[in-house]
Amino acid sequence: MKCYRCSNKKLWKLKSGKYRCALCKTSFRPRVAGICISRNILKKIVSEFLLEHSTNVILERINISKYKLLKILTLLRIVMTKDLPEVFEGIVEVDETYLGGQMKNKRQKERLKLGKNRKGFGTIKQPVFGILCREGKVYAEIVLNTEAKDLQPLIEKRVKKGSIICSDSWRGYTGLAAKGYVHRFVNHGKKEYSDKKGNHINGLEGFWGYLKRKLAAKGGIRKEKLSLFLGEYIWRYNNRKIPYKQREKLLFKMLMGVHY
Repeated sequence: MKCYRCSNKKLWKLKSGKYRCALCKTSFRPRVAGICISRNILKKIVSEFLLEHSTNVILERINISKYKLLKILTLLRIVMTKDLPEVFEGIVEVDETYLGGQMKNKRQKERLKLGKNRKGFGTIKQPVFGILCREGKVYAEIVLNTEAKDLQPLIEKRVKKGSIICSDSWRGYTGLAAKGYVHRFVNHGKKEYSDKKGNHINGLEGFWGYLKRKLAAKGGIRKEKLSLFLGEYIWRYNNRKIPYKQREKLLFKMLMGVHY
């Protein structure tokens, strides 16, 4: 944390809960996204958010305006989205899925092209591409299409050359061996991935199921907000084995790192 006036990092904590800059003597409360809020209230919001309580439940339990709460919840999702794995190596699984439903008619498609689709993501089929390392870390990104020209640049950016990539036989993955990867095809079994040696490779299938359950529980999400919720559930999934209190401290520290 630093002084919002002179950026000095040497601060004194006062009994009132405020901080005073040792250089310019300015007294202030910590600010998150331009909002003055006490650390105690912020910790409570992080705790309630990690427990996946609804906005209405949090408002009942914490004395804060809805405007401030929604702004902080958005910021939480933003910092979660930025805390994602960058490079994968070793044995890696790649897969694609679709979120939402079918585009029902030509008129709806035309509205989508014109940017007039303002309903939840359930009104369209949104392609999402994912990468998972055998250690359990996952990365996913919204894509416009699932052809080779769309997926392979993402793979080259996120997966280290020489890694073993496991995929189905979708044409979007054709040619990976020529790009410096060991490419292994797997067969789709009933609700599982399985290679010809009997080894199960179903990590991404598990994540897709988890993601779709969580999004469905929200009752529909606006298309422009989908990337934030995707980032949130990737973070939750990647940190699922960390004890709750440790996750709470980690997320609070990430949030406090974006004061000004």
